[in-house]
Amino acid sequence: MVPRPTTLSVHPGRFRMDRTTRLRITPGAEGAADLLRSYLTPTTGLPLDHADDGSFVLALVPALTGLGEEGYGLTVGSRGVLLRAARPTGLLRGVQTVRQLLPQASAPGRRAVEVDLPGVEITDVPAQRWRGMLLDVARHFQPVSYLYRFVDLLALHKLNVFHLHLTDDQGWRMPVSAYPRLTEIGGRRARSMVGPAGSGCFDDRPHGGAYSREELAGLVAHAAARGVTVVPEIGVPGHVRSALAAHPELGNRPEEPLDVWTQWGVCPNVLGVGDHVLDFFRTVLDEVMDLFPSPYVHIGGDECPTDEWETSPAALARSAREGLAGPRDLHGWFLGRVAEHVVRAGRRPVAWAEDGAALPPECTVMSWRTPRHAWAAARRGHDVVHADHRSTYFDYARGDGVHEPPAQPGHVLDLRAVHGLDLAPPPEEPHLAPRVLGVQGQLWTEFVTTPAHIEYLTYPRLCALAERAWGRTDDWRDFSSRLTGHRARLAALGVPHDTLPDRAAHAPV
Repeated sequence: MVPRPTTLSVHPGRFRMDRTTRLRITPGAEGAADLLRSYLTPTTGLPLDHADDGSFVLALVPALTGLGEEGYGLTVGSRGVLLRAARPTGLLRGVQTVRQLLPQASAPGRRAVEVDLPGVEITDVPAQRWRGMLLDVARHFQPVSYLYRFVDLLALHKLNVFHLHLTDDQGWRMPVSAYPRLTEIGGRRARSMVGPAGSGCFDDRPHGGAYSREELAGLVAHAAARGVTVVPEIGVPGHVRSALAAHPELGNRPEEPLDVWTQWGVCPNVLGVGDHVLDFFRTVLDEVMDLFPSPYVHIGGDECPTDEWETSPAALARSAREGLAGPRDLHGWFLGRVAEHVVRAGRRPVAWAEDGAALPPECTVMSWRTPRHAWAAARRGHDVVHADHRSTYFDYARGDGVHEPPAQPGHVLDLRAVHGLDLAPPPEEPHLAPRVLGVQGQLWTEFVTTPAHIEYLTYPRLCALAERAWGRTDDWRDFSSRLTGHRARLAALGVPHDTLPDRAAHAPV
């Protein structure tokens, strides 16, 4: 099983599920029962209807406070199954464990079959509150149908955050009814760079795409039914070339039209700092927060060159008017105004940590350059999410091979490196540990264009991330042993985790 349950003991005997198996569903457990049926009925043909004397019990027991928001208990005996939790999300986590107890290679079918669950006693509570995965759909757009599958695979591994990177220099995927040009113009680029930033080579193929509000609302509902929160990211004040292409008036040189960026790397164009720019993005964020109920909203904040501000009369005047030391401080000032708006809406802003940049106090900090930034933010009172590129960037090569991306020459992130990620504070500062919300993997898609390639790069490295985020052990040998069996499960689901075939067919998740 991946991730490893907190405690597990195996008992003799098995519970056989067949045509006579019924679910006994207590009030509040209906969502977990629906999820269980959605997984098992297509692969077994068993209806799993409700019955007051059903032998498979899903019970919501609020008194089990020790299990917290996501913990659960599971007992499988020869006469029945009891899945219990204090909160509905805990039951959803238990459903994923039931899935992993089923035969690994069961394929979809229409006739009823018999399946056995092994006798076990499990009590399981996650170590980290934030167990996330980012997918960049701005560089290379993916259809919403694939995002459903991506979420299902996260849920299987008990991850609870899907960080959806919706905007960047190379594309704007978020629909904003007040500003349709963001997707109409910002959602398409003329070509894409081939190779690392600065290569000078392009494919000359147009690329584009954007989601509808209905598609994203459906994704949010699909994820919620699996206990996964979709956290949207609308990045400011850098990584905004697609927005500037659609609305030049947002920039520092509105008289100079820009296209949607076709290169990789850090774009020199950033947002202007006029009141109209802030009003624009307040409107954008209002629509984002209307669509995504997540308590967290990511506002970007990374890789923001200040060259344009240093030569812009408007930016220099704003810097002086706000009493800032210089235009470089406009980065923190701008993020502060955006963060205030998110907070007023009752949400929590998240931003990337940058070298020497003090983020607004309201922000949860996502540290990607070095863990030192995480602990510096924690000392300042921020909650932090670890996203160190050296252990969580799945767009880095897994090793040698023709399917490995050229993202960062010299950077290799193998399975052992992911499993070795360290979330512990410096030994002399144990009091910082409560500031850690958790950890998150990242897949940036400059060089990743297809769902099959996404999964090849994500798995099995995400399995190691899930293991460390859910559990409290760093036993590599134990994890490796369990992963051997889990690979058969990935193969049955059509996840290309070892090789990348020319045509990777996806099985239902």
